Amino acid sequence: MLIKEILGNTALQSLGKLKIDLLEMEWYDATKRIQRKTSNGGTELSIKFLREGQRLHDGDILFTDNEKAIVVHIKPCDAIVITPKTMLQIGTVCYEIGNKHMPLFIQDELVLMPFEMPMFRWLEAGGYEPVKEEHQLLHLLKSNVEPHGHSGNTSLFSKIINIASKND
Repeated sequence: MLIKEILGNTALQSLGKLKIDLLEMEWYDATKRIQRKTSNGGTELSIKFLREGQRLHDGDILFTDNEKAIVVHIKPCDAIVITPKTMLQIGTVCYEIGNKHMPLFIQDELVLMPFEMPMFRWLEAGGYEPVKEEHQLLHLLKSNVEPHGHSGNTSLFSKIINIASKND
């Protein structure tokens, strides 16, 4: 089945008595414009979004007929959670995480990112008091800058991350 557009979202649209067939996916799959997936009910989907910047969100409705609806479900995952105490702290931590080209989510006054032990340790060392919890990562902050590296990815931070990763 070819999916070219999102039909709606369950947060804004009732599906009545239709049987819900979930298309479960990881947070990072939600940004892919072209992909093949299989719903929990066994329906094979080919997703092809033509416009740049289109992404799937939890609750997006991809298909409906008289019997069922295929709905996106973003699976929870281990996340680093930071609860900023001040506006300065939220600005600083978001800047620091973004400067390392890491995905960042803001949800319910929390700063979230996918769990990585080296980043967790770095945030602890910076005094941000990170916590590891399971969350759905739903509200990815958009960047107007494409990810890029500096100095051939040989920065001091890259070296520290590589060393810290070896200790896991």
